Amino acid sequence: MSNTPQIKIPATYMRGGTSKGVFFRLQDLPEAAQKPGEARNKLLMRVIGSPDPYQKQIDGMGGASSSTSKTVILAEPTQPDHDVDYLFGQVGIDKPFVDWSGNCGNLTAAVGAFAINGGFVAKDRIPENGTCTVRIWQANIKKTIVAKVPITNGEVQETGDFELDGVTFPAAEVQVEFMDPADGEGAMFPTGNLVDELEVPGIGTLQATMINAGIPTIFINAEDIGYKGTELQDDINSDPEALVRFETIRAHGAVKMGLIRHVEEASARQHTPKVAFVAKPQEYLSSSGKSIGVKDVDVLVRALSMGKLHHAMMGTAAVAIATAAAIPGTLVNEAAGGGDRTSVTFGHPSGTLQVGAEAKEVNGQWTATKAIMSRSARVLMEGWVRVPGDSF
Repeated sequence: MSNTPQIKIPATYMRGGTSKGVFFRLQDLPEAAQKPGEARNKLLMRVIGSPDPYQKQIDGMGGASSSTSKTVILAEPTQPDHDVDYLFGQVGIDKPFVDWSGNCGNLTAAVGAFAINGGFVAKDRIPENGTCTVRIWQANIKKTIVAKVPITNGEVQETGDFELDGVTFPAAEVQVEFMDPADGEGAMFPTGNLVDELEVPGIGTLQATMINAGIPTIFINAEDIGYKGTELQDDINSDPEALVRFETIRAHGAVKMGLIRHVEEASARQHTPKVAFVAKPQEYLSSSGKSIGVKDVDVLVRALSMGKLHHAMMGTAAVAIATAAAIPGTLVNEAAGGGDRTSVTFGHPSGTLQVGAEAKEVNGQWTATKAIMSRSARVLMEGWVRVPGDSF
């Protein structure tokens, strides 16, 4: 009988927003995994329990959904006037890959708390009571994010009465500000258009707003693909043909956005771009049974992540929604009633979320200066995660 001893790696399991992930300090990783490459990817996949053909991640820390198949590595800041570098890895569930192409906005709320607890924030910047401003360098997309973490008696406050649809229990509110949130170094609208004609073989030509803000996102009208915008997870995820259609739309949109050269490459880049569909406000029951009225929201949005309809909304996609809503002429703005706006309340499968954004047009090009949302975060478990010593 073969026997390979397990190794112990310091780790923290955290919820941030409507996501969960395994958090590491870079210096705590095995030496081979402290730099990007195959060893790091294999280690993180084994931690999460991937690839798993059963799509359950039973032998790992993952929860068999895009919201829970996540890893975070924090390191000393590489940029001046920042407290920490934040690197996010989206782990495939049934396929062997770690996607490093984008950020996770939900887990950003937890990054602030972890940075404080992990010793990345200078003690003289942590008040005895009040708010600690954590300056985060998002290493995937090379952008600054500011997390405002509540502090009570010198420690991160995690409990409170802030309620977030998609999260069962209330917690302390963490405000997250995404500075200059256009993803990467390209234009916010990579095609130069607020609305494009997206040709998708077998589906047709769809109107689409394709935006790089928070995370690259393709917005289409719900009615153009036969939906109302009030759908819940099972309405989409129980329909294999629908999932194939959405992936086809996503792949062709990714090519048009310049993120990949050929549609075949999309299967290896599942984290980005996202695809979402929008509709004007309608009444519906959320997944918790909460009634959402027409006057409760400005617009309805449903988004897919890693090939499945998300149970609520990805934080980075919420930034894309708010930014697109702030720009007259986009599909999101039009579904929200048009006009100028600096915030939007949108309906998602679990309820509603309000997000603020500031955008301006300079020399014919739209730019976003800031997007703001409130999330919450909590440590679920801390100690060590174990993996077989020969797994990376």
